[in-house]
Amino acid sequence: MSAPRTTRARDLRQSSGLAEQRVWERLRGGRIDGHKFRRQHPIGRWYADFACDRLRLVIELDGGIHALDEVALRDHLRQQQIEGLGWTVLRFTNKAVLDHPEALIAAIRRHAATR
Repeated sequence: MSAPRTTRARDLRQSSGLAEQRVWERLRGGRIDGHKFRRQHPIGRWYADFACDRLRLVIELDGGIHALDEVALRDHLRQQQIEGLGWTVLRFTNKAVLDHPEALIAAIRRHAATR
């Protein structure tokens, strides 16, 4: 039987939207300079959309609901807690990664260059 966190991460992966699927196609298997990312990776009490342990980098994708004040506040507090654990968080809207996926890749490479 799976642990509750494993089950939750699996459920999140299976219910991913189009933007997450497209980003995962670009990140999986070390496709960006050999950097291995995980989907719905637990960090503290949170689940990061995508995380690279080696770079201590989290990629978060925000759909339209994230524009609501209460959701944006929750995102901000969550990001502060993740960053407090030593991670860097990069946020992108779903529209941005669907329209300009190369911007995501460039941001990952810029972060990697600073490590």
